[in-house]
Amino acid sequence: MDQAVDLDHGSALGTDRRNILNRPDFLEWIAEITNEPPVSPELYVRAATHGSHGQMDYQRLEFLGDRILGLVIADHLYHQFPDEPEGQLSQRLNGLVSGPVCGAVAKHIGVGDHILLGKQARDDGARQSIKVLGDVMESLIGAVYLDHGMEAARSFILRHWGGRVSATVADVRHPKSALQEWAAANNRKVPEYELIDKSGPHHDLKFTIKLSVRNIGEVTATASAIQAAETAAAKKFLEKFT
Repeated sequence: MDQAVDLDHGSALGTDRRNILNRPDFLEWIAEITNEPPVSPELYVRAATHGSHGQMDYQRLEFLGDRILGLVIADHLYHQFPDEPEGQLSQRLNGLVSGPVCGAVAKHIGVGDHILLGKQARDDGARQSIKVLGDVMESLIGAVYLDHGMEAARSFILRHWGGRVSATVADVRHPKSALQEWAAANNRKVPEYELIDKSGPHHDLKFTIKLSVRNIGEVTATASAIQAAETAAAKKFLEKFT
């Protein structure tokens, strides 16, 4: 009996990965979210395989999908907002391709139900981790691109991001930029960001940032990436003190 073969290395797929290829619900789900029947189902198995499950995980596809997502969203914003300057477009782009947004899109389409995880990662709650969900979302974009080409990847992204692009408001200044502008306008010291805690399993680390402005106050915020924690802290500070 023939074994399913991984596309990159030619090695036999593990039992769980072979089983997922034989599950009609997985392949039907892929066809539903991509609007295309999979030509190379193994790509999507790899896209759904977390590092805790084995060596052939989604990281390379995630790398590819991240770049495709940025290009597609940038192109879409360029044409949808023809009168906006580069800075405004960059702020929109940064928000739309962020890890939390990728994770929210993944959660909306049910990615968590299909991720292949090792036991420890399952026990640690990786299936509900926004970071893991966001990573898999990007890896699925990479899989669609390799399986069907750029136009299919573009269609896939805009199908699931379109409402978020349209819903963005005119004032999309990044909270850190907005806070820095506020401090300068009010003759305050430059905001200071300090990492005060790092915790959690390796696949779902949490970073806690303390943000302070001298003679005004301080706040803390926690997120799955340092930049995201700093952004959350800046937003919280603006809401509390300005």
